[in-house]
Amino acid sequence: MSKSLITNKKAHLNYEFLEKFNAGIELFGFEVKALRENQGSLEGAHVVIRNNEAYLVNTHIPPYQPANTPKEYDPYRTRRLLLTKKEIRHLSGVEKQQRLTIVPISMYNDGNKIKVEIAIVRGKKKFDKREDIKKRETDRDIRRSLKRE
Repeated sequence: MSKSLITNKKAHLNYEFLEKFNAGIELFGFEVKALRENQGSLEGAHVVIRNNEAYLVNTHIPPYQPANTPKEYDPYRTRRLLLTKKEIRHLSGVEKQQRLTIVPISMYNDGNKIKVEIAIVRGKKKFDKREDIKKRETDRDIRRSLKRE
């Protein structure tokens, strides 16, 4: 049973999801402890492919115990993702296409391992976002009216 640790709450509003992947991630021990305490943020994070390796950039994971953390620790450091060569080749091709990017959706526990769910996404335009908000509000109103009856 996998338990979501942190999620990228604005991803569904800002992006249209095309394809999803699950990846392992290289972390320090104190980062794992911080994530298990639901500390951290995926806001503004994205994935880049360099030298046939995938990296998670701009993810904030604070130290679990600041007093016991190395002084040179950077909470926004670049972290390597663990994917197969085939997946990395596919993501590399996608990254080169215009208007497509790769963003993390969530970090979760898979047994005793921490995994990252990433997605190939296309940014939504302002009118698409308005449409989604309008649809969500009408669905909410319909549910409310059905609940009253």
